[in-house]
Amino acid sequence: MNRRRLATVLSALLLVIAGCAAPVADPDAAGGSAPPTDDWSWPADPPTDRLGWEGGYWYNESIAVNQSDGLNATEREAFVARTMARVEVVRELEFEESVPVEVISRDEYRTESDESSDPVHSDWNDQVWEALLLVGEDRTIDEVFDELYGGAVLGYYSPSEDRIVIVSDDDQPTIDRRTLAHELVHALQDQHFGLDGSPPTQDAQLAENGLVEGDARYVDRLYEERCETEWDCVPRPSGNGSGSGSFDYPVFLTIYAPYSEGPTFVSDLRERGGWAAVDDAYADRPTSTEQVLHPKRYPDERPVEVTVEDRSSATWTRYDTDPVADTVGEASIFATFWKHRAIDRTDLQRNTGAYSPYNYTAGPSEGWAGDAVVPYRPASDETYEANPHERGYVWRTVWDTEADAEQFERAYVTYTLRLRLGGSYAGENTYLVDDGPFADAYRVTRDGDTVTIVNAPTVEQLDEIHERR
Repeated sequence: MNRRRLATVLSALLLVIAGCAAPVADPDAAGGSAPPTDDWSWPADPPTDRLGWEGGYWYNESIAVNQSDGLNATEREAFVARTMARVEVVRELEFEESVPVEVISRDEYRTESDESSDPVHSDWNDQVWEALLLVGEDRTIDEVFDELYGGAVLGYYSPSEDRIVIVSDDDQPTIDRRTLAHELVHALQDQHFGLDGSPPTQDAQLAENGLVEGDARYVDRLYEERCETEWDCVPRPSGNGSGSGSFDYPVFLTIYAPYSEGPTFVSDLRERGGWAAVDDAYADRPTSTEQVLHPKRYPDERPVEVTVEDRSSATWTRYDTDPVADTVGEASIFATFWKHRAIDRTDLQRNTGAYSPYNYTAGPSEGWAGDAVVPYRPASDETYEANPHERGYVWRTVWDTEADAEQFERAYVTYTLRLRLGGSYAGENTYLVDDGPFADAYRVTRDGDTVTIVNAPTVEQLDEIHERR
């Protein structure tokens, strides 16, 4: 997942975020940022830029915008400027410069987002998602992402280009006000805290996005609450975001974790110390989805460092990638068990956070302390290129307690490998799945609070990838 994935993934599949309303910012208490009310009429510009005023528009100023026939240049300018002013009021943070906003069609987005990828990294990443038992050998994760994002993305902010791109499904381009507010928050974040760069592992990326996307989702929620109660807002276009792409729901659950759990995480930070606490979090960003799913564990409960010693034979090798291992984390493991029904699926929509549509906590994943997935490939280039499914991996997970490790092991072996994938016992903690996209040999061993899973095409090759000791 790269920073381009800072996109507003909203579609007909998503649930409306529910929860109690958080307090909204009072512009009159923010240094006199609201326009005067006595003997005052539009238009009147302040002598200097201030919170709640952008590009010649106050946050509560009326604008003449009609999207029934699309947006002309004048309407778009007014719409964007007033939305910027309103985002400032809600987020209590001043834009340092204007933000270009471009509207493109969904076909243009699909063409534009058709990025070339490093085939070695893509192959390595396929093994990571296969280790999660989410994407098997019948597909690649790039194919799954293309299907998901192509039909669902409503917009994105590009830090490298300092611009917002809105994806419109209408013949005459329109802008959804909530999407615009969301992406403007990303621009505001970038101006104040920086969004360039990305953490090295899947879990760390999802965790950081829990702050970045959580902040934006929380603000666009507060924005909508004001549209419903006090602000005159541009009507939202009908049908925008319905998309036409297909969705792998368990993969979707994995990448949606920051959008679901992030707003509650940010709300918790704000309750601790106001917007200043949220601002401070950008200097000490969450390092695991565990911290985002359980806000009270931020910032003190850090993931443990997990290493996997190389015990492979000369016929197998690790990939030439940096890092050589990935960390998938609690949210991704939850999606694995949700997919394979190792947990009660109905709990997904029970006991959710104040601003979250889903509940990502479950017994077999909640005691996570750290993990490392190391993919392996044949050492011979000829064998590697001739046999695309001749791959393997070692996945080591560490848990808070031995009981947590045992619960994970039981959910993985009993409910996932054996019941769902039809694996048969092949001796000495070893299981063989004969058919389907996850047809392979698996060795699962537990030592105290640590569970190690070795995967290979055959039982005999398990020791070649990771020698048993």
